[in-house]
Amino acid sequence: MTGGGAWGVGEAEEGLAGEPEEAGEPGPALEAALEAILMVVDEPVAEVTLAQVLERPTHEVAAALRGLAAEYTAAGRGFDLREVAGGWRFYTRADCAPLVERFVRDGQQTRLTQAALETLAVVAYRQPVSRARVAAVRGVNSDGVMRTLVARGLVEEAGTDPESQAVLYRTSSYFLERLGLRDLSELPELAPFLPDDVENLEETTK
Repeated sequence: MTGGGAWGVGEAEEGLAGEPEEAGEPGPALEAALEAILMVVDEPVAEVTLAQVLERPTHEVAAALRGLAAEYTAAGRGFDLREVAGGWRFYTRADCAPLVERFVRDGQQTRLTQAALETLAVVAYRQPVSRARVAAVRGVNSDGVMRTLVARGLVEEAGTDPESQAVLYRTSSYFLERLGLRDLSELPELAPFLPDDVENLEETTK
């Protein structure tokens, strides 16, 4: 009993002495950290930004990104890592794009979520509209939902706002086809129920 107690105390002391070393242990590998971040971005991220977030030298981040891109290509993965517009982002591999399009447009039998329906309504009645204004009307970030609507072909880009340079969105011809409408003038009278002061609402969300 006594011997066991002495061993326990010694173990506790050893554990306390080792705590600083545990606290200083490194986090995930650089490649894993980059994958985790790039998995959730919706636009290309610059190498210098990734380096700042991960607190690593930019040249190390750049080398790791190129290594990952080469690794995905060599393995024939369904996605690749591309350097586009001064940053990096995951994209569907070109030869897999038709399959993804078929899945998104025809293969999914699930109905649109409430969030998607709300977002689609805002775009339909406020178009052309930016994602920031959609978020202002809904009172919640709608980036993910917008990506879903674009992927399903219901919403498409419609240029940029001349003042903010934000990308604008509008409903597509496929949207009209799915709703059985000849044009937007046949939309039901829903616009009066949407907030009129969208600009001020947008400011409060920033």
